[in-house]
Amino acid sequence: MNAFRYITVLAAATLLTVTATAQTDRTESRSSSSSVVRKGSKADRNANKTAGATVTDRMQKFFEEPARSDADAQWMKIVYRQLDLENVKNAPLYYPEEAIEGQENLFRIIMKLLANGNVKAYEYLDGREIFTDQYQVKVADMLDRFHILYTPAKGSTEKNPKFTIEESDVPTNEVLSYYLLERWELDKRANRMRTTVDAICPVLHRSGDFGGEAVKYPMFWIKMDALRPYLTQQSIFIDDDNNLAQYNYDDYFQLALYEGDIYKTRNLRNRSMMQLYPDPDDMKKAQDSIQNYLVNYEKKMWVPSREELAAAREAKEKAELGDTIAERQIKESTPKRSSRAKRATRTKEPKVKQSKVKQAKVKSNSSSSATRSVRRRR
Repeated sequence: MNAFRYITVLAAATLLTVTATAQTDRTESRSSSSSVVRKGSKADRNANKTAGATVTDRMQKFFEEPARSDADAQWMKIVYRQLDLENVKNAPLYYPEEAIEGQENLFRIIMKLLANGNVKAYEYLDGREIFTDQYQVKVADMLDRFHILYTPAKGSTEKNPKFTIEESDVPTNEVLSYYLLERWELDKRANRMRTTVDAICPVLHRSGDFGGEAVKYPMFWIKMDALRPYLTQQSIFIDDDNNLAQYNYDDYFQLALYEGDIYKTRNLRNRSMMQLYPDPDDMKKAQDSIQNYLVNYEKKMWVPSREELAAAREAKEKAELGDTIAERQIKESTPKRSSRAKRATRTKEPKVKQSKVKQAKVKSNSSSSATRSVRRRR
């Protein structure tokens, strides 16, 4: 009996030892597996930080607009606009000059995307824009042309070249303007005017070795459809009064928050505004005329409603009423002459005329006597 108890106790102790060992193995395996997952997630985070924002194919297709048919458009106007970054409304495109807490200006974003091979750039051809593979820019040639330092990035190949550009080598302080290619068209189906930015071109302003006026060097064209997925990920603030970043770069262009001068419109002779209007005053008038024509084109197509006509009539009546009141006030403010003063002026005027007539007669008599005396002497 004692032997049976001894065997039972020994078996129970052995069983407890085996279960404890199994539990320790499980905890060790769990801790090791969890540590591996944490290491992997941390590495992925660091990789994402260094690689920057990524855009999936689904996101890219969401921002791509389908090709528009000319049959849907009733009217269209192609406008070339220049954005001066010294203008206050265009300041969000230039500042901050240096990358601060994830905030980057537009040119830094464009150069980073080009260096990583995320977007395509096209040659700037004077007078025409062709967005085909034949005129696609080779990034290395473009960087050499504008003297921008770079090094081949890790994983770069001949078919898919990638480059690394240091932040100090990006010439953000020299990109002082942009060219925009705008499309104004009236859609038949929607019955409304639609304005879109088709492409953008950064412009370098560089002066010579001896100073002087800076020369403009347009760099390349980039289609806005390719940039939009990346522009939506950069928040900006556009007002000095409100420093909250409520917009992004895509909103900035979609809502037309920029301000620029028209330097060309598509025409048969393919001439710029400066070639058509050499005089600066004439060119300014032509630019304002084109801008007013574009803004008011949609308004002229629609017949005003009764409410709009009534509001316009009331505004006109108020304006006319205001003019009559102003005229009355002007008449009342002018001093009136008394009746005696009027009579005095009336009586004095003929006397002055008579005296003038008498003087004229006297002069005529003196002149006639002088002529007679000369004749008598002869």
